[in-house]
Amino acid sequence: MPKTRLEAFSDGVLAIIITIMVLELKVPHGEDFAALQPLLPAFLSYVLSFIYIGIYWNNHHHLLHTVKHVTGGVLWANLHLLFWLSLFPFVTGFMGENHFAPLPAALYGGVLMMAGVAYWVLTRVIIHEDGPNSLLAKAVGNDVKGKLSVVLYAVAILCALFVNRWVAEAIYIFVALMWLVPDRRIERVLTQKEK
Repeated sequence: MPKTRLEAFSDGVLAIIITIMVLELKVPHGEDFAALQPLLPAFLSYVLSFIYIGIYWNNHHHLLHTVKHVTGGVLWANLHLLFWLSLFPFVTGFMGENHFAPLPAALYGGVLMMAGVAYWVLTRVIIHEDGPNSLLAKAVGNDVKGKLSVVLYAVAILCALFVNRWVAEAIYIFVALMWLVPDRRIERVLTQKEK
């Protein structure tokens, strides 16, 4: 299978996820700023999730530029990632509607953590298929950034449940900022290949 089909399918799923999330934002009944105030938690959780979906879309795009062979393993690993990303509308709405309460904030972190694990699995499957000297293997190396993200999500989940939900939210924002710029490791390796 050409990787363009995999990329197009994934792009379509991510577009649908964003569409579902925005449709969950309810239009207020009123015409002043006071009518918007109750929607602020839902809007803020939407913004955070939109940024995360954008991060995954950007990095997934770069990731697929390195792929030489799309195998059944790659397809299943990609579907595994898309499964966890498809839960974003639910956890986004749950967290926003409940004003970042501890359990919804922890569940949000759980989905973030599992999406991070699924992305790591996808990279490992691609490296396995393309070999240890592949572009992706050279680009990600030990993938400290990816592993650190998953650890931080786990810490945030515990913070949401047992310490302070705002600490958890700060960690979610911190990890998003870590990944906001598309993965330059892959860009560097692709640029070196072109020279």
